[in-house]
Amino acid sequence: MTIAPTKADLPLTGLAGLKQNWRADALAGFLVFLIALPLCLGIAMASGFPPQAGLITAIVGGVFVSRFNGSFVTVNGPAAGLIVVALASVQELGEGDAMAGYRYTLAAIVCASVLQTLMGVMRAGKLSAFFPSSAVHGMLAAIGIIIMAKQFHVMLGVKPDADTLFQTIGAIPASLKEMNPEVATIGFVGLAILVGWTMVDNRYLKMAPAPLIVVLVGMALGQYFDLDDEHIFLFLPDMQFLPHHEYTIGPKFLVAIPDNFLAGFAFPDFKPVFTMVFWQQVVAICLVGSLETLLSAAAVDKLDPYRRTSDLNRDLAAVGVGNIVCGFIGGLPMIAEIVRSSANCNNGARTGWSNFFHGLFVLIFVALFPKLIHEIPLASLAALLVFTGFRLASPSVFKKTLAIGWDQLGVFCITIVGVLATDLLIGVAIGVFAELAFHLYRSVPWSEVLRLRLEIEEAEEGVYHIRMGGAAFFANVLGLKKDLALIPKGKTVIFDLSETATIDHTVMEFLHHYCEDYERAGGSAELFGLDNHDAKSKHPLAARKRTAA
Repeated sequence: MTIAPTKADLPLTGLAGLKQNWRADALAGFLVFLIALPLCLGIAMASGFPPQAGLITAIVGGVFVSRFNGSFVTVNGPAAGLIVVALASVQELGEGDAMAGYRYTLAAIVCASVLQTLMGVMRAGKLSAFFPSSAVHGMLAAIGIIIMAKQFHVMLGVKPDADTLFQTIGAIPASLKEMNPEVATIGFVGLAILVGWTMVDNRYLKMAPAPLIVVLVGMALGQYFDLDDEHIFLFLPDMQFLPHHEYTIGPKFLVAIPDNFLAGFAFPDFKPVFTMVFWQQVVAICLVGSLETLLSAAAVDKLDPYRRTSDLNRDLAAVGVGNIVCGFIGGLPMIAEIVRSSANCNNGARTGWSNFFHGLFVLIFVALFPKLIHEIPLASLAALLVFTGFRLASPSVFKKTLAIGWDQLGVFCITIVGVLATDLLIGVAIGVFAELAFHLYRSVPWSEVLRLRLEIEEAEEGVYHIRMGGAAFFANVLGLKKDLALIPKGKTVIFDLSETATIDHTVMEFLHHYCEDYERAGGSAELFGLDNHDAKSKHPLAARKRTAA
């Protein structure tokens, strides 16, 4: 059994925590700032927002939200997973007018954030459990594919002649043929650094954040290619079969940011608030942002060296309040961001003050050194996003999903195709229905679809026996989660699953994480009764169906 730290072992919070841990948290916050700065700029531009919008969100998430959120070492800021919904909102609401779409989207962010805040206040954080794991991962993989498809052209310095996503993907060969050699050199060098950095084992080299190296090298190449001054160069190959080409180089390939930080603020326009398309964007921003926040915050708890458990409802409400502020001053929506939070833990963060320092360093940098930010090539930021998109949809993600079972790979792929062919909301809904169809195919009784038979008994003092019967799957996991929350911490919990007809991957994953979290909090939890169940694969969290006795 894992021994949880006592209260005496835990870092202090509030101002006392700042006094106790400021050195460790300031260092961690500074290192996270180095990672966050280029990512915030890239995410904002990929979302159809001005570059400074991403920095505004990092500042609000760090300096403001960190003071009252429900987590300990998470870092709040813009994330790649929200690029697709933000860009779709700008395009749908703006109808060709990028600035109008930006301001209309700020209004959608405000409305979505009010809903997000109410969800946290009403303790609706548990709703994330309703969505099948494979559908959620399929949504993220689809987002990764979309990011790669769009940012690859930026990395090459080419604007594709495409109106739809599939046309954008189909235009990649043409963009490779027409790529701007100097811009593409910056992009491919940045991508090579990111790939190479994953193979570096030296812990001292690893202390330098890869995104920072990409940006610094990109800035050096930008100076070498003289991107500050607009000029034309001719490509005159020695080989006669290669055509001559004329390329334009100039500041348009660099980040454009105002010299005055306050000049970068923008305000929402609520003009389309009575239209259906506006509220479609509101729901998409709220749903995707809330799901990512809850999943990331729960994942970061497992990285916390002090094994503390976040208040997910409070965290969701805090992020919602922060997003309201961002919407009113021109920022992107924020989430609890997993990559920066992981770096935060790895660099010794102890309390939420590290998140505060990260935001503070962003504020200081953008206020004092805007001209330095202007020297960052767009191709370097695009390389960061292409690499991020690849990690969301890499072959290893498909392999891991297949290891759980063919049915989960089916839901995963169906969700990806659904998102790519329609949009995020419809694609996720298609994934949910696909998961339901697989369960009905496995002969789940209709009477068990939304109801799980559950008996909780304290057989002896401090020992709780939980008997589950019928079909345990994503549609009824909310009731299971609610009932288990009533069990006191620090006891012994024994699950008897011998009478369950079927158990899907979502429930297996939930029970596995529940046992882990319960033991981290000082208790004991075990699963029994799976001997007579046939697993869909060798994966420990694969779906199971009870065999005939």
